[in-house]
Amino acid sequence: MPIQAVTLNQLPDLQSISRETFTSTFGAENAVEDLANDLEEAYNTDRLTRELENPDSFFYFIYQDGEVAGYLKLNIDGAQTEKAAPDSLEIERIYIRQSFKRLGLGTQLINHALAVAQQFHKTNVWLGVWEHNTAALNFYKNLGFSQVGDHIFQLGSDAQRDLIMQKTLTV
Repeated sequence: MPIQAVTLNQLPDLQSISRETFTSTFGAENAVEDLANDLEEAYNTDRLTRELENPDSFFYFIYQDGEVAGYLKLNIDGAQTEKAAPDSLEIERIYIRQSFKRLGLGTQLINHALAVAQQFHKTNVWLGVWEHNTAALNFYKNLGFSQVGDHIFQLGSDAQRDLIMQKTLTV
């Protein structure tokens, strides 16, 4: 199950899986208009192009049976979405398509993120997770992440609370 860096040539695939997985994860709990606005803002071609071209952001696809099964977005330094210590790496997005869940792919992506953090000599890995996404919260807790704070994630007109979870790496 290889993990490969996403290139600018793969932007349509990234855009498609981003919209699909965000919708399948959060669509049922959010207003249709709020979701549509967020999908357009977060995953439009110009924004994803800028993110792919940012030297402090990294996208990866994970494949299963030759198909893109999920993706990961990592940020270091100035690309992080919150002011973080210079020794931190952010997991901004980690999504697995519904049909590929429960195959260990999410754990593989987390392990890849931890390896990238070590390559960049980062000692902390952090992410934000919606407070009502209990499956994700349990997943991260089982992998050694713990809550260190929170922030507001604005989804259209709905201000939602994300928990900031962090894992400290041993050197």
